[in-house]
Amino acid sequence: MVGAAAAGDGGSPNPGPAAVSLGLSVAVVSSLVNGSTFVLQKKGIVRARGRGTSYLTDIVWWSGTIAMALGQIGNFLAYTAVPTVLVTPLGALGVPFGSILASYLLKEKLNILGKLGCLLSCAGSVVLIIHSPKSESVTTQAELEEKLTNPVFVGYLCVVLLMLLLLIFWIAPAHGPTNIMVYISICSLLGSFTVPSTKGIGLAAQDIFHNNPSSQRALYLCLVLLAVLGCSIIIQFRYINKALECFDSSVFGAIYYVVFTTLVLLASAILFREWSNVGMVDFLGMACGFTTVSIGIVLIQVFKEFSFSIGDLNKPNMKTD
Repeated sequence: MVGAAAAGDGGSPNPGPAAVSLGLSVAVVSSLVNGSTFVLQKKGIVRARGRGTSYLTDIVWWSGTIAMALGQIGNFLAYTAVPTVLVTPLGALGVPFGSILASYLLKEKLNILGKLGCLLSCAGSVVLIIHSPKSESVTTQAELEEKLTNPVFVGYLCVVLLMLLLLIFWIAPAHGPTNIMVYISICSLLGSFTVPSTKGIGLAAQDIFHNNPSSQRALYLCLVLLAVLGCSIIIQFRYINKALECFDSSVFGAIYYVVFTTLVLLASAILFREWSNVGMVDFLGMACGFTTVSIGIVLIQVFKEFSFSIGDLNKPNMKTD
């Protein structure tokens, strides 16, 4: 694990302050990069549609795709240094950044309420950082294998798989182009596989190059998690582009963040039990932070069609008898 420090009282390695700071920095940069991906891909799709060609031939779309890959690599590095319950909510920073970028590249509206939403999203992210878990609950391959075979987590994955099959093969073909929640649900449910797999790869990779009996098991586990991660990313990538062809990029990004974050935190809570190290004050702080972020995102998106500015506050209220 990146920057793992010496063990505390329990003898388990925990990330040191330098590793946590580095992980936070990488998570923030990755969230900003990820916030630009939907806008760039949407811009590429619009440009290609105007020319009557496939978006696969557009350089702007490819720049968004490369940015998505770089953002995911950054997330992978961040997951190895800090808890999942911190990295995932920090993705909120990408929503206001994407909205600002969309207002310039796609000419999407961002009024004073949207700017206030951007401020609230950033403030909520700071609260999340302050109250996040300070230690890992799963730090070794043996603990990871035990968690992956936990009946509760296996049951949760079975439910997620059934929902994905229903959405992909029955609901998406009929209602996907008209209901934004269909594609968002597919991509968000896949987060139940991508984020824990990314975290698990980082843990299993620690033992692969060690000369001990567990290195072979670690290699097999890492390969399985890589296969799951690869399949999940490919399916997510497909349905993200389907959504961007049909819906507004900033609306998709905002709703996707809230649903994706909720499901990832649920999966991580079941698998890694990172919430077990969070006291009541920090739990309430993180809940308030996430609520603040969600309110900010609602302000960015729900009121984006309103023509409202600070100058309107100074206008006299003209009443006629």
